[in-house]
Amino acid sequence: MHMNGDMRQTELVETLVTLADTLVAGYDVIDLLQTLVEKCAAILDAADVGIILVGSRGGLETVASTNERSHLLDLMQLDAGTGPCVEAYLSGAVVSVPDIDEVETRWPVFAAGARELGYGSSHSVPLRLRDTTLGALNVFRDRAGSLSHEDIMAAKALADVATIGILQERAIREAGIAREQLQHALDSRVIIEQAKGVLAQSRNIDMDAAFKLLRQTSRNSGTAIGTTAHGIVDGTISLPA
Repeated sequence: MHMNGDMRQTELVETLVTLADTLVAGYDVIDLLQTLVEKCAAILDAADVGIILVGSRGGLETVASTNERSHLLDLMQLDAGTGPCVEAYLSGAVVSVPDIDEVETRWPVFAAGARELGYGSSHSVPLRLRDTTLGALNVFRDRAGSLSHEDIMAAKALADVATIGILQERAIREAGIAREQLQHALDSRVIIEQAKGVLAQSRNIDMDAAFKLLRQTSRNSGTAIGTTAHGIVDGTISLPA
């Protein structure tokens, strides 16, 4: 359901309050970022939303996405080394593509992939703290069109929360800690992808359903998603049939 202005403003405020409250104590950064992309999709009336981060080795990787479709498009851009999400990270500025067809010459891999996946437009917001850019928040819509000023401001606010979540005060005191936290999130994502594959095959479900099952199992047991994923992959955690 498309939100009107008042509904969106209320949802945005509630989301920011909830996420800020999460940051007060120890938290699961993967779950925080996953919650953020899901809330962002609803607030911005987007088909999908994803987040890419730069790891300690300098490469960009997807760390959260609303589903496999947006994850795949991010991977296409990262493999090609070009695309609006890469440009947003490199430039530290918002990169909007109101019409996918208009960037076919500039970003042919991205344009072809976006069309094949059914997207009509994309908007990438850098995850930036002062002079440091950590990655980008990528918003995909099934239709062409620009984001309104209010949409852009909302996306920036959510991107700021993501940035703060990764580099909160205790992590930014030392650059090495920040890099370690980023790499931990990215390394966790690798084992999460493996666990999704195990669940998808064993349960005969798609990857989106597998991730939902993994996340729910993690929450029910009160453990980090990465820890639960390790247990599923090595067989120490078995889910009821």
